Amino acid sequence: MLSDGLWRIIRIGSVGLVLAATAAGLALGDVWLWAAVEWSPPAWFHPDDGFDTPTTVALLVAAPVKAALLWLILRTPAPGPLDRRARALRWLLYLAAAYALVLWYPIALLPDAVGAAISLALWTAIDVLYLLVIRWRSRLLRAAAGAAFAVELAAIADELLDELDLPELGSGDVAELVLTLGAVAAIVITVVGQRRDGRWSRGTQAAGWLSAGVCALTIPLPLLFERIFSGDLAVLVAMDAAGLVNTVWIAATARELIAEDRPADPSPARRRVVRVAVAAAAVLPVIALIHPEQTPHLTYTGWSMDCYDRPDFGDLKPAERDAAFLCRARGTDGGVPPMFPDDLSDQQILAYGRALCRAKDRTEQEALLKRAGSTRPGWGADPWDLVYVCPEVVGATHPELLWSAAQRKAANTAFIAEANARCRDPWPRTRGVVQATANYFLFADGDHGYLVHDPDDETGGEAAEQAVDELYEDGSLIGAVGSTVLVGHVEDVIELCLTVKAFRTAPPPRTAGWDQVTEVPVVSRSGLLTVPEKDGGDVGAGAPMPNLAIAGEGRYRVRVYVRVGGAGEEHLVVVFPGASRKKLKLKR
Repeated sequence: MLSDGLWRIIRIGSVGLVLAATAAGLALGDVWLWAAVEWSPPAWFHPDDGFDTPTTVALLVAAPVKAALLWLILRTPAPGPLDRRARALRWLLYLAAAYALVLWYPIALLPDAVGAAISLALWTAIDVLYLLVIRWRSRLLRAAAGAAFAVELAAIADELLDELDLPELGSGDVAELVLTLGAVAAIVITVVGQRRDGRWSRGTQAAGWLSAGVCALTIPLPLLFERIFSGDLAVLVAMDAAGLVNTVWIAATARELIAEDRPADPSPARRRVVRVAVAAAAVLPVIALIHPEQTPHLTYTGWSMDCYDRPDFGDLKPAERDAAFLCRARGTDGGVPPMFPDDLSDQQILAYGRALCRAKDRTEQEALLKRAGSTRPGWGADPWDLVYVCPEVVGATHPELLWSAAQRKAANTAFIAEANARCRDPWPRTRGVVQATANYFLFADGDHGYLVHDPDDETGGEAAEQAVDELYEDGSLIGAVGSTVLVGHVEDVIELCLTVKAFRTAPPPRTAGWDQVTEVPVVSRSGLLTVPEKDGGDVGAGAPMPNLAIAGEGRYRVRVYVRVGGAGEEHLVVVFPGASRKKLKLKR
């Protein structure tokens, strides 16, 4: 432990700092006054219009009260011999006091589940050592203490389960009341044990009784002080100061913990009884977590945070694949009903999933889903969902579903490059100011065509809708409205070869070899004219498309050449400045 001189320096410095910070807070403003009294960073609280009078008074009263309590907390530990267990208990109690005073802030920066796990581990160790170190002088009292500690730990475990989105030990007001009463009972029984032990002073026992009273006040608070939850900060400040009494008791318990006048070690039989009681106190909360299969364990639901990420199969570890299937089986993306009902456990859903993998056809899948109680049995199950529970089955017919994201991206890049390589420039000797040749990918189920448009024109969406209506009016399969030209396709295809070129003046028509040639007007209001690119989506050009509005804002002419041959459907789009607003059919 630290020397008496160092304890004294820490004690005087800490209390003086609190009082000085409070005085400085009065001068610097409400935010700093709050930080000085409540010991939380200014960024955690931002009063908009300043504190009201009751809050300011409460802060000024709480400051000396908390300074006095801090003076009691930082008293020098009592000298005396300590055995191994008592020394460990003293260190853990001081750690709990430090947690309540300062360590809560860095731990609060971690995920909430980490903080709850640290609290559970710390108080499990303290409660176990309480049972071993305190001289209870009664087997019945020791057993009662073990039961109270078990309920106290169950309350902390319940908080951890809540943070992990796991089924909690209990729900509702009754369960919360029982867990709170268990925490109060743990303090009361510990104080009784301290009194029977004889090593702790009346002041320490009084602090314990006050701590139990403060803890008990949390039960009627929602009824007696509803304004706490409606923004009355004065009551919040008062309760925070009162809560420091518990830290005073913890620190006093650690300070007066010495091993003098300790009786001889208990007999082996008694030690076995103690070990059983300690094991029960530590294991009971864990046993309560085990639910029978009639109460399904739902690890992942359609709205679980972990289900928002949809990693590729190849990026998952084997232990993560079942969870990925559960997310999909319970998912409701797009408003569709889940594959399985909510009352099925994880284990049942995984079993049905593997059975769906073995189904011979869609009819057998539908029968399995009906048996499971699915609301959409007729939809069956898709390979991209089932691959997570039976990769060996799905991978035999759909090997691409076993890829990782990097493999899928590489395969898609290679596919696009191969498609682009099949397309050739139909005017290789006529170079435009800017030009590009690429494969243009259309929707698999068919769409109207592709756009030559100004992507920054705010009226482009409405113009595109009007261009669809014009597309089929005269059989030219070209609709032109404002800054948008919609070019249709002759054949029922899902891709075509597209070349775009921009010129400063109109090139010769050169219609020979083309099935149809049509020229329409277009306007660029932002100085842009281009064709949409695929860029990670399913539709668009497979290579970067240039800005065809080479003269900036203004009016242009768009000449579209179309032909169908051995290379499939080919399009050549020629753009050049032009003020004419006529639609010309140069060849049809």
